[in-house]
Amino acid sequence: MADDKELQQLKKRLLELAERSYNSGIYTFTPFLGLSEQQAFYEIQREVAYAGTDMEGGCPMCERKMIRFGSPESMGYEVQYPIVCLRIKPLQSKFAEQLTHRDFLGAIMNLGIERCTVGDIFVQDKEAVVFCQEGIADYLIGNLEQVKHTHVRCEMTEVTQQMASPVREPVSLTVSSPRIDTVISKLYNIARSRSLELFRSGRVYVNGRLTENNSYTLKREDSVTVRGFGRFVYMEDQGETRKGKVRISLEVYR
Repeated sequence: MADDKELQQLKKRLLELAERSYNSGIYTFTPFLGLSEQQAFYEIQREVAYAGTDMEGGCPMCERKMIRFGSPESMGYEVQYPIVCLRIKPLQSKFAEQLTHRDFLGAIMNLGIERCTVGDIFVQDKEAVVFCQEGIADYLIGNLEQVKHTHVRCEMTEVTQQMASPVREPVSLTVSSPRIDTVISKLYNIARSRSLELFRSGRVYVNGRLTENNSYTLKREDSVTVRGFGRFVYMEDQGETRKGKVRISLEVYR
């Protein structure tokens, strides 16, 4: 998570990119930004709206995203995001380890790649789908040969919904109400006081935006990220129990 000084520097850079896009009539792009960095953008969004802005991570499931300044309406032409989708798979699947997100990210970082050039990584079985900046794709393809003890091949691929959809496990909970702090406390088996601290420390995001409102009532398909714990989607209220509690269903990212 970026510190305050880094976020202030980022805001300054965003203002510069917006001005450059508007004055030069070209599209400008940020690197991949995490949720706290995206929040810095939201805080100055009105100031840069004149340039035209949108965000993209590679697929709808991505949390890490680039911001593009400029719009087809104002520019009169379209430029795609410089995002490439790569697939990393073992050379011999039956001998491959069960690799995690951290394993794949670590192998990429060990090549000297900067974190901001890499977007989301989705792990499925023993493979991974990685979104990265176009400029580093060839380097990764040519140099990423091993993840932990597993020899791998890295290749460019097309994005499919199945590839870029991480596993979401259905979970049912019984809670006093679908308030976000109550659900977080129950889901992650932490004390209510610990849940409240997560809001105070800026670690809870709803639909990609920071929230400090711990009493927010979750709505269908709200996506919640709790940094350090995980991510889930609120699905529905399944009705009250005899004791007046509420049954809810979630889908938790694994």
